[in-house]
Amino acid sequence: MFALLPASAEAVAIGLFVLTYVGMALGRLPGLKIDRTGIALLAAVALLAFGLLEGESLRGAVNLPTLAILFGLMIVSAQFGLAGFYDWCAARIASANRSPAVLLGLTVAIPGLLSAVLANDVVVFAVTPLLCQGIARRGLDPRPFLIALAGATNAGSAATLIGNPQNILIGQVGGLNFWNFLAVCGPPALLGLIVVYAVTWFVWRRTLEPRPIPAVQEPLPPLDRLQLFKATAATVIVVALLGTQLPHALSALVVAALLLISRRFRTRAVLGQVDWPLILLFACLFAVNAAFRDTGLPAQGLTWLGAHGLLPDRLAVMAPLALAASNTIGNVPAVIMLLSLWQGTEGAYYALALLSTLAGNLLLVGSLANIIVAERAASVGARLPFRDHARCGIPMTLLSMAGAVAWLVGGGWLPW
Repeated sequence: MFALLPASAEAVAIGLFVLTYVGMALGRLPGLKIDRTGIALLAAVALLAFGLLEGESLRGAVNLPTLAILFGLMIVSAQFGLAGFYDWCAARIASANRSPAVLLGLTVAIPGLLSAVLANDVVVFAVTPLLCQGIARRGLDPRPFLIALAGATNAGSAATLIGNPQNILIGQVGGLNFWNFLAVCGPPALLGLIVVYAVTWFVWRRTLEPRPIPAVQEPLPPLDRLQLFKATAATVIVVALLGTQLPHALSALVVAALLLISRRFRTRAVLGQVDWPLILLFACLFAVNAAFRDTGLPAQGLTWLGAHGLLPDRLAVMAPLALAASNTIGNVPAVIMLLSLWQGTEGAYYALALLSTLAGNLLLVGSLANIIVAERAASVGARLPFRDHARCGIPMTLLSMAGAVAWLVGGGWLPW
């Protein structure tokens, strides 16, 4: 353990905070393979080594209920994966005897709706490879379908408190009710799905013109109906419990624990489906932000912003902030950072969840789901270039965010 003077400790905390979020923006350290999770882990270890977070400070820094909910929902989503449901959905979409435009609609509708109740990152991880292969067998360009898949899972996940990691955190910090959240964020999320389809179809309309498509005769992947029933029942129970006054973290953990009781799958196989790097990223970013908050600099900054009317308690500030932050450091790190420094109203939390999620569609680096789609597509020989994504991502994001802002203002949830 290194001994630091208070001024030195403050400088280290600020320096690590800045370096961490520069790393979040870059995505990796130049010349190295270390990614966002590794960068955050290095920063958290440095904080521990310099004695800037220990004991109660460390325990208080990490939002354990959020991590517990995220873990529980990943176990539920893993059950769908082990049942073969994601593979079945991808193959069913790709093999449908319909026109390219209809296939694009199915690519938006099915994963988009699934992402509202299952973690969007898990959905795209599982669906992307099989969808790419099925689309390629039919002689179609996979790019519009990949863009639609990423855009739809982002937009659909904005509808609920459990659709994506940042919504889970916002719900915990703001103490938000599941059904109230759905009532506020569900309609603009649905509008976002429509926008994703309309923009992608318009930009790629020549590629998606009706033409003879080879019939796909390959059988669908096997679907374990018993395991699918268990996964569906678990999802219904989780949603029902999240709408009650019971602790959300406990509800998610109890359902996850029951799913681990299986005669078919070893516990190790189920736990292997959990996105541990994402959970570790959350934990480390909590620690980095807590150390930065303890320097007192954020409080001074918030005082200055408040004096100049620049706090994110109105949409004129919230919308551009969400757009900029989500497409530089990423929407998950951005939300963790903001919530560690600022407390908002219920309406502001709704706006933050909705806008930070929709903003993730702007550029390929705007959300983890986009990156997963590009990487998983590349693993089966399909490419999603940055420029091609931006051609659709920029208009679909600006249109969907404009609709969300109008909805929030019209409903009186947050002033302009």
